[in-house]
Amino acid sequence: MKRLPHIRKGRALALVAVLALVTSACSGGGAPKEEESGGGGGGGNSGYTFAMITHETPGDTFWDRIKAGANQAATDTGSTLKYSADPDATKQAVLIQNAIDSKVDGIATTLVTPDALIPNVKKAVAAGIPVDSFNSGLGFYKQAGALTHFSSDEFLAGQQAGEKVKAAGGKKALCVIQQAGSVALEDRCKGVKDTFANTENIQVNGADDGAVTSAIQAKLSQDKAIDWVVTLGAAQALDTIKAIPAAGSKAKVGTFDLNVDAAQAVQEGKLQFCIDQQPYLQGYLAITQLYLYKQNGNIMGGGSAVLTGPSFVDKSNVDAVLPFIKKNTR
Repeated sequence: MKRLPHIRKGRALALVAVLALVTSACSGGGAPKEEESGGGGGGGNSGYTFAMITHETPGDTFWDRIKAGANQAATDTGSTLKYSADPDATKQAVLIQNAIDSKVDGIATTLVTPDALIPNVKKAVAAGIPVDSFNSGLGFYKQAGALTHFSSDEFLAGQQAGEKVKAAGGKKALCVIQQAGSVALEDRCKGVKDTFANTENIQVNGADDGAVTSAIQAKLSQDKAIDWVVTLGAAQALDTIKAIPAAGSKAKVGTFDLNVDAAQAVQEGKLQFCIDQQPYLQGYLAITQLYLYKQNGNIMGGGSAVLTGPSFVDKSNVDAVLPFIKKNTR
């Protein structure tokens, strides 16, 4: 059995603490991203190379925290991480095939568009390469043959968002989907509508902030009954905040996901809440799971997915959370 002879005591204890916590218990077009490599330092050298493949849209800072967690896990386990991404489902499937062809020791992937990605995930499993999934595809990871899945429960999170709109006296909500075909985003809006029936969906191009702002402004100008907007990404929430005064609207905004600007908007009262799925933890656990499976045959979750959310960040707790967001670890 391979061992890590040079793991520093602090890192080892940190890894054990995270795993103990788990056992007791996620955004639009563009060209493929250049592959990024990281890890392989603080934890000795395990000899493993893991691929992480996502549907990241260039410029979406949400994925910076996914990558930060994955890189830290690679460092802690002495592994090499190869990160690649493309928001186009067909191109993401090609990236999975490239990882298979390069004979990596494990693959962590999002399943944002299951029909396009699952065939290649199954190819990896058939080739003897362990796969886990994260962020998107909660209802599809077993079908894909993944070891387990790390994400928030998106439908549940949407239900909780709808409850917040209802409790605030909302009359009509607009739910903003920024990437066509994303099962996770669709589940979020389905959840909102489940608990707040007067919800209408709108499709926008999440890769173009200007287009998002214009689309939201036009919709709010046309339908004055909308008094809440629920966005599915922090960037779109900030776009909506810009659109509201220009549309002559007084709509309130709640969003999924976090970044520094969104957290500061919560502090300022411009944004009512953010729903946190802890992307850093998703990235960290996805790579740690692959390492533990290769090393010991360990599988987290006990046959179920490992949930990293949802949790809400609002005025009651944003001051405590913001320092971690600034560190890129929350």
